[in-house]
Amino acid sequence: MSITLWTWIIVGITFAVYIGIAIYARAASTGDFYVAEKSVHPIANGMATGADWMSAASFISMAGLISFMGRDGSMYLMGWTGGYVLLAMLLAPYLRKYGKFTVPQFIGDRYYSQSARVISLLCAIFVSFTYVAGQMRGVGVVFSRFLNVPINTGVVIGMCIVFFYAVLGGMKGITYTQVAQYCVLICAYMVPAIFISVQLTGNPIPMLGFGGSISAGGAEILGDPAAQGKYLLDVLDGLHKDLGFAAYTDGVRPKIDVFFIVVALMVGTAGLPHVIIRFFTVPKIRDARSSAGWALFFIAILYTTAPAVAVFARTNFIKTVHNVEYAKAPSWVKNWEKTGLIKFEDKNGDGIMQYTKDKATNELDVDRDIMVLANPEIAKLPNWVIALVAAGGLAAALSTAAGLLLVISAAVSHDLMKGVIMPNLSEKAELMWARGGAAGAVVIAGLFGIYPPGFVAQVVAFAFGLAAASFFPAIIMGVFNKRANVYGAMTGMIVGIVFTAAYIIYFKFVNPSINNPQHWWFGISPEGIGTLGMILNFVCMYVISKFTKEPPQEIQELVESLRYPVERTTGETKAAGPSAAH
Repeated sequence: MSITLWTWIIVGITFAVYIGIAIYARAASTGDFYVAEKSVHPIANGMATGADWMSAASFISMAGLISFMGRDGSMYLMGWTGGYVLLAMLLAPYLRKYGKFTVPQFIGDRYYSQSARVISLLCAIFVSFTYVAGQMRGVGVVFSRFLNVPINTGVVIGMCIVFFYAVLGGMKGITYTQVAQYCVLICAYMVPAIFISVQLTGNPIPMLGFGGSISAGGAEILGDPAAQGKYLLDVLDGLHKDLGFAAYTDGVRPKIDVFFIVVALMVGTAGLPHVIIRFFTVPKIRDARSSAGWALFFIAILYTTAPAVAVFARTNFIKTVHNVEYAKAPSWVKNWEKTGLIKFEDKNGDGIMQYTKDKATNELDVDRDIMVLANPEIAKLPNWVIALVAAGGLAAALSTAAGLLLVISAAVSHDLMKGVIMPNLSEKAELMWARGGAAGAVVIAGLFGIYPPGFVAQVVAFAFGLAAASFFPAIIMGVFNKRANVYGAMTGMIVGIVFTAAYIIYFKFVNPSINNPQHWWFGISPEGIGTLGMILNFVCMYVISKFTKEPPQEIQELVESLRYPVERTTGETKAAGPSAAH
């Protein structure tokens, strides 16, 4: 069967499963809609968290970025995995013990201020929309290639699917849908990686094949008999040098920028509201810790495989396009050309594709977001494997998009309407507002997907930087510093997110021609500026809190209670902030 037919079959089956789960687990109350009535098993929640956290950036774009950036791309691996550990250890258990639905609700109660709550929910909406733009773009890329529809049409199809199970099912439906999506995406990621690892190195474990030697069969596939017995990374380093690139295993990005990006991704992970809310869906506080551990296990399977996928894809890509006659180019090149994500310009008129670092002689323009999706085609794997990867990419993008849309809808209904504007709002009316907020968010997310501000992983990096600069200091100081008060929190959040957003907007949109290390502040790129925004936030919070009125006594006692071990007799300590005072 053709790739398109296989894709329709596999994607159709998976979508039917997602929709069926949404109908079966549809939300009947606000508790269902926001936190699945705190009834999710830790293992299931860990799997759902893994799917929620491993977005289109992780599945589609991360290995593509690593394949083009080489060692510098490892900052995405370090930042996102380290960030999850930070979240699991420093924040999740305490926020779960606090027992509220949303991060803005925690900030509003902890800082005894409706104004702080409003600022927090605006940050949540801003960060979530930035993040969801990358997810919807990933959906469009998958549909455009494998279902032969324009990218914008693919985004609209993705909007319809997410609209159905996010609006109908809420967190309850999304959670069990994400369990199914995790199973799809991890199989879709691992199966081709195993295939290609066996092809090139004879080792069925991609993580080991990544550092292994090329087998006789692998040398034949690469068309280079001399490669047999050489380390795969050495061969790729040689290919890079021949084409004018830096060695794949060398880093060329300024070290300060790599450090700042890693930190921004780490603390941004810990501040992302759609991940934090997952720890409110389990029955007990100890279940939050347990589900965090399970999620890390499920996440590690993909993340330890990503560097191998990047190397396999990069090696096969160079070998199949450089110095190859365009008329005899592999079918995958022509297939992806139709999407506009690969472009060939015959600059010297010889009909032969030249892929080099030199822009004057390079004739191939390749979108980095296609590398994982095109990888099975480049390696000439069976059509069903190619279709499975398409289904996995959709699962990764849709699972995270659904989680983000739920955060936005909760911010509108629970934090804005019920928490600020209409405190006496009935549960039925609040549920209607939640579904209406999710519906509106789907439409806006689709527009972001049609007009994206960059590569999928790049857009997501911006979201993490914004989360790092806004949420993280307010949450961490709220848990560990009794003296942190409303004035410091509000000022810090505003300064952090405004500074970070302004820096990103200036270098990416206002003046992109100077977006390079020579013009960046201290050599820090827009992807890493969230770390500096976070530092400014912390400084503002600390200084202003120190020289202004300290929080009420009951707030300080609340902060102390959050860090005490859970009472064995009661199983869980419920902490609830006082009514907002401002």
